[in-house]
Amino acid sequence: MATILRKTEKIQDTKAVKEFLNKNGIVYESFPAPPTLDSILSQKSLNDSEKEELLRGLEYRFDDLKKQFGYIARDLVVLHDEIPGIQDVLAKFDKLHIHTDEEVRYIVDGSGVFGFIVNGEKFEVHVAKGDFISIPENTNHWFTLDNAFRIKAVRYFKDNTGWTPVYVDESKVLVHS
Repeated sequence: MATILRKTEKIQDTKAVKEFLNKNGIVYESFPAPPTLDSILSQKSLNDSEKEELLRGLEYRFDDLKKQFGYIARDLVVLHDEIPGIQDVLAKFDKLHIHTDEEVRYIVDGSGVFGFIVNGEKFEVHVAKGDFISIPENTNHWFTLDNAFRIKAVRYFKDNTGWTPVYVDESKVLVHS
């Protein structure tokens, strides 16, 4: 379940998390992965055929999301401490940026942190297994792994051509109070 860290509070109640994120234009849901996938989810690393097996096991979720939101493609990202060049991979996303398309993640294993600056407020959303988050296009955000340094996330796309990060100067969007 996601946790939100704001300057003055920590939000952990699922309903309150969802309300806060929705108020800020971010869709949040929680979808537990089927227990039948636990053995593959527990592996730190996955080869291509194991990734496809996992995606097939979540096909019902993709079908629902296609109908509800119009997604046309999906893939699986597996990040952990033993990936060569992992710090370089993370460096692309740990700075404030936007995308010209929405960014959608379904966390099926592990955890990480999305940071946001929305309406001048800086806050973090700690996501974990079962969390689904949809970040609207042109929303200031960043992502990094947390101390567990491990995540498996399904990415959903309506169009993946707008998925290149456009970096943003934090001082231009953050309201200091």
